[in-house]
Amino acid sequence: MSLVVVSGDGRVCDPEQPLLFADDLAALRGDGVFETVLVRNGRALLVDRHLDRLVDGAAALALPPPDRAGLHRAVAVAAGEWAATAGSEGGTVAEGMLRVSYSRGRESRPDGPPTCYLTVGPVAGRVAAARRDGVSAITLERGLATETAAQAPWLLTGIKALAYAANTAALRHAAQRGADDAIFLAADGSVLEGPRSTVVIASGGALSTPPRSGAILPGTTQAALFDLAAARGIPAMQRRLTLDDLRGADGVWLLSSISLAARVHTLDGASLALRSGLDVAALVDEAVADR
Repeated sequence: MSLVVVSGDGRVCDPEQPLLFADDLAALRGDGVFETVLVRNGRALLVDRHLDRLVDGAAALALPPPDRAGLHRAVAVAAGEWAATAGSEGGTVAEGMLRVSYSRGRESRPDGPPTCYLTVGPVAGRVAAARRDGVSAITLERGLATETAAQAPWLLTGIKALAYAANTAALRHAAQRGADDAIFLAADGSVLEGPRSTVVIASGGALSTPPRSGAILPGTTQAALFDLAAARGIPAMQRRLTLDDLRGADGVWLLSSISLAARVHTLDGASLALRSGLDVAALVDEAVADR
């Protein structure tokens, strides 16, 4: 399957031709924000939630406001182009990972326009296994207090910034220790998030996730799940979680836009039970399809 590239104003680009200038601040400094969106059956999912977060992230970085309406059109173009070129699996269009990238633009033109483009490519091979079999994870100290977001906003906790090297390094470290993923802990032991996911647990028939204090990225998939849970009468709340909460939960999941719901079956080498009667994976599938 070939890569789809679309400009921020909705023009389909040749993926084999250069797109960025060498001094674009996306490449030089990671000075920008991005979103990843699942394309399923030729349709991008949770687009409004992702664009909300992109706009908020751009504001936090003092970037020019993105053209939201234009991006909505560009996302539709990119998803349609993917549906036309990706091929099918069993008569269904193959899933795609759509990424919206938005940077400050060129270093040599500080008064110039921001850079914005979209790509769609195949979903990573690990995703199907994570959805089907779950994942193993290790806990990693992030070395920050939960109050850091308010006290030091320049650290960009809670922002989906293009500067993603630390999260990627965490995933490499987890892989070197034989795990599929990681869960970050704050200095006080509070559970934060995964490098590319939101933590959700089930306990006593209720769903819980760490509070959106600014120390973690607001999860689009988690928010859609909790909206559906509220409509179904399933208790769902934000609250402080600890490592003991994870170990004693009826189920632990890592939620993300692409993997959707991956159950954590092993944490720091110890097996985690699955006692919950809630089919979280099915609820997530329904939540992202309807919203």
